[in-house]
Amino acid sequence: MRLRHIELFEAIRATGSLSRAAQALHISQPAASKMLAHAEAQVGFKLFERVKGRLRATREAEILAPDIARLSRDLESVRKLAANLRHHPRGHLRIGCAPSLGLGVVPRAVAISRARQPDITFRLQTHHTGELIAGLLAREIDLAVTYEPPAHPGIARIDLDRSEMVYVSREPDGPAVPLAGVRPDRLIAMDPHDPLGSLLQAALAERGVSMNTALLVQTHYMACAMVEAGCGDAIVDAYSAHGISRPGLSIRRLDPAVHFHIGALVHADDPMSALHHGFVQSLRLACAEVAQALTP
Repeated sequence: MRLRHIELFEAIRATGSLSRAAQALHISQPAASKMLAHAEAQVGFKLFERVKGRLRATREAEILAPDIARLSRDLESVRKLAANLRHHPRGHLRIGCAPSLGLGVVPRAVAISRARQPDITFRLQTHHTGELIAGLLAREIDLAVTYEPPAHPGIARIDLDRSEMVYVSREPDGPAVPLAGVRPDRLIAMDPHDPLGSLLQAALAERGVSMNTALLVQTHYMACAMVEAGCGDAIVDAYSAHGISRPGLSIRRLDPAVHFHIGALVHADDPMSALHHGFVQSLRLACAEVAQALTP
């Protein structure tokens, strides 16, 4: 079967009508009928039969359907890639990042990059890690920045920095907060499916602290905002704490420290350009600035 046959097959299955399938493909009904006959001649059996006025896939066609659907998705991916390449001028970067990294680290890295090379243009978006990986694989973004970047087929990782979780509250500044002394009834918890939420949950569990809290949020930014509103205390990444730091909020270290990594992700099959390498360097400088701000 040819690619056009696959498109027609999918259109007929979706509409149940040869005429509507022809309209969807912007061809005439006689052309669609001829194309279907050619496809059936190639495979050697009928693909559709008429049942109660609608075209329904035959048993053989239903067996073929999953593989045809996969090819159709691959074809759509190729089209998206072609569109991205067509609208991807030199000196342009499409960056995705975890939401909290969009508060400080990534904006600072963009500022550093544009100070060095003012003609660089950016398109920025925030997503959770799974969506960032999907965007890289579809080549909808060029580089992603996230916490605890996971190993994934087709994705290459670049280490940027090692940082730590911090305790955010409305109490006065003081010494490091013992993990074993964290009060679950006051804690605004991160979703355990979040990479850092999972890391923190494991660290607290090792010290016998339960995560049965009254408030569960999805982003570190929201956790900090809940602290500011007087809803409790939060343990978040240092980057989020630095990005939302306001009068009345204290940021303290944990004892022992709960460390995590921040990294960049790129498509493993795409060679990194000088533009990519330059932005990675800017990210490292931005991370270092945050680390310096948190040093007593």
